Amino acid sequence: MKKIKAVFKHITGGFGRWFSYMDIMHKEFGAGRVFLFFDTLWVLFRYRIRFLHYRVFGFPVVRGKVRKTYLTLGQNFLVNDRLNDEKYMDILQQKPIFLQRYNEYVKRGFLDLRECDAAAFAKFCEGKDSIFVKSLSDYGGHGVAEEKLSADTDLEALYKKLTDGGFYLVEEKIVQHEKLNELCPTSVNTVRIVTINYNGKVHFINALMRIGDGKSCVDNICRGGMYVGIYPDGSVTPDAFCDEICVYFQKHPMTGVKFEGFTVPYYKEAREMCMKAAEIEPRLGYVGWDVAITPTGPVLVEGNAYPGFDMCQNYRHIGEKHGIKPEFERILGEDFFKKKKV
Repeated sequence: MKKIKAVFKHITGGFGRWFSYMDIMHKEFGAGRVFLFFDTLWVLFRYRIRFLHYRVFGFPVVRGKVRKTYLTLGQNFLVNDRLNDEKYMDILQQKPIFLQRYNEYVKRGFLDLRECDAAAFAKFCEGKDSIFVKSLSDYGGHGVAEEKLSADTDLEALYKKLTDGGFYLVEEKIVQHEKLNELCPTSVNTVRIVTINYNGKVHFINALMRIGDGKSCVDNICRGGMYVGIYPDGSVTPDAFCDEICVYFQKHPMTGVKFEGFTVPYYKEAREMCMKAAEIEPRLGYVGWDVAITPTGPVLVEGNAYPGFDMCQNYRHIGEKHGIKPEFERILGEDFFKKKKV
């Protein structure tokens, strides 16, 4: 009965987008619309995989038992809930706490405006041409803005504007590596690295890079950004996917830089840094680390609970066409997902 309710809730909440996705998949995979109609329902009912992920996973052509290898939204939540102690989640959910806890790898100045006055804010801004301001716990690129500074900036008025608007976190601007500036200069294009710390051992799970669309100051997918997978040598997958508009790009739409052949600078160092950061708080065992690449190496931007499970299983970005669930079972035990039905 619960599965039936989930199906109807899913359908009634997104008829328009559901049918538009079927049209996209018909053109992309050559699958018939009638097949897609019934198969998306079957996959939702059988595996609890929504039509949005059905397309990303390539399920029009990935069929049979292979579908069981894909990590689902519910299973991703289950991993987080079992590996991340709720008592310590504020470290990931409250940005100032994260920056203090992982300061060794943050490597930039920041202020919590709840703890300082306008004079301290003005001193922090000295010699800077811009700062980044953030709300304390928003995610997905929301609650983030860049404030340009000049000799004419009324810093006392700016302090009031920020505190009145709930932008309590102020950070030094990250200067990213010139190679990533060539790819997209309007945003800091971050590497997302996911780790698991389980039974005293840290495991690397996956990595991808997010790139801004050239219009926003952030690279988040829900703000128009796109993403590519990253191979072990630091090179990226040929096509970047923009989830918001359901389009793959061979080149960046603003700069024209090709994704195929692009290599992330300091990728090895970024992986090593995240593996070390994962040891700091073992009670947070499942984290998605956002890493910026500067001219001198990687720095942490933030850590995320419930790291994305769909982007790392994108059909065009994985070599062998199967999901990452077996990797989780290898680390956590084959019966991990059987302890509770999800």
